[in-house]
Amino acid sequence: MRYYPSIVWTVGAAVCWWLVFAATTTIAAAEQRHVPPNVVWIVSDDQGYGDVGCFGSSEVLTPNLDQLAARGVRLTNFYVAWPACTPSRGSLLTGRYPQRNGMYDMLRNEAPDYGYRYSPAEYAVTFERIGGMDERELLLAELLRRRGYRTAIFGKWDLGSLRRFLPTSRGFERFYGFVNTGIDYFTHERYGIPSMYRGAAPTEEDRGTYCTDLFLREAERFLAECHDEPFFLYLPFNAPHSASNLDPVIRSAPQATEHYKSLYPHLQKEAGVQQAERYGKPAQVRNRAGRRLEYCAAVTHMDAAIGRVVQLIDQYGIADRTFIFFCSDNGGSSIADNGPLRGHKAQLWEGGIRVPAMVVYPPRIPAGEVRDQFLSSLELFPTVANLCQASLPPQLVLDGYDVIDILSDDVASPREVMCWQRRDDRAVREGTWKWVDTKAGKGLYNLSEDVGEQHDLSAQRPDVVVRLQRIFAAWQREMEAAEPRGPFRDF
Repeated sequence: MRYYPSIVWTVGAAVCWWLVFAATTTIAAAEQRHVPPNVVWIVSDDQGYGDVGCFGSSEVLTPNLDQLAARGVRLTNFYVAWPACTPSRGSLLTGRYPQRNGMYDMLRNEAPDYGYRYSPAEYAVTFERIGGMDERELLLAELLRRRGYRTAIFGKWDLGSLRRFLPTSRGFERFYGFVNTGIDYFTHERYGIPSMYRGAAPTEEDRGTYCTDLFLREAERFLAECHDEPFFLYLPFNAPHSASNLDPVIRSAPQATEHYKSLYPHLQKEAGVQQAERYGKPAQVRNRAGRRLEYCAAVTHMDAAIGRVVQLIDQYGIADRTFIFFCSDNGGSSIADNGPLRGHKAQLWEGGIRVPAMVVYPPRIPAGEVRDQFLSSLELFPTVANLCQASLPPQLVLDGYDVIDILSDDVASPREVMCWQRRDDRAVREGTWKWVDTKAGKGLYNLSEDVGEQHDLSAQRPDVVVRLQRIFAAWQREMEAAEPRGPFRDF
């Protein structure tokens, strides 16, 4: 038998090298799975369930969100904890029901609904100005900052305006944005009152510049400086929320720039104004096409900003260690498309509480898949806390679950029940059953067969109605027995 020592040695060396490489790669992959990731949360404002291309829109241009969804999983059965801004955002950042964390209604003033313009002195003592999330609540930013993360928020805060309630007092190292629930996109005023802040101080430094561009600018600066360190970047845009301006024409829609409006010629052609009643007297407002034009263009402008943030994450070589999450803060307003869902913002129909959402995290989450499991915004806090290896206070009660296994492996969701309450409106979902009891209507619906909530099954299944009512009553007792939190609880 003839031997070829050099060849045998080469093959043996290659096998050994491959084994070493495979082992090293396996170890590296395992280590990668346990490296605390960067965290980027992007939240839109009043965006409809159907107003994203990958969620079925044939009108709204969202190429960057569509591409983001293709890099991760799209969540089609994802809920927020309240059907409007303030409580929804509070729950996202605490992982706790609004009724538990104390922020279970809006921080806003009603007088502008009747055309009243506050003076600065009057506004300074309104509840919108002095209310805020209870200081005992732990926000994700504070938890991650203790873990050594750099933290920043650029955009809409909406959890309090006084210094003790501002982001810089709640774990965020940097803040540039507005403190209340809505502003004019260009003047940055809320009904005539300047509302933009840098850090803990009001600022008018960028008055006149479209706010989506400003929030992107700040995010670019933050990533340029902090991409080599673990970071939490929270980007809560105000698009496509309507502009908070007392002028009925401006207030009747979001605001957009001419470039992005030009991308919707079919709406530009029909856009105009119409007569309506505002503040108890005749007024002009944008017509349907005009409102939709501003809305769609504002969404596409925001989409471009999101694309730029993702592009920078790629350029800095940190995509494989960055957890990116996107959702709307609640269902779309009346100008939005929430199809195929019923209802809209401020309601407990699906269109007010089920929102478009997506998650990207390459080490754990596959690309281009869909998750239709029952999930909620309450899940984000515990999921991120565990991924980032952040120690939770033992006394902290969370209302969500760590769902990284669902996102990665498509297993069953631990969430079986969720309850909602907005003043006298109530709803509960158990499995695929949902019971609604609100001023906008009531009924029992099987969401697996009737996601549009068109067929009330209360008469056919009274047993299910009774069971869901008991679940809601037990939840309500639990919330009332929780340690009371401000600003609304009497204690």
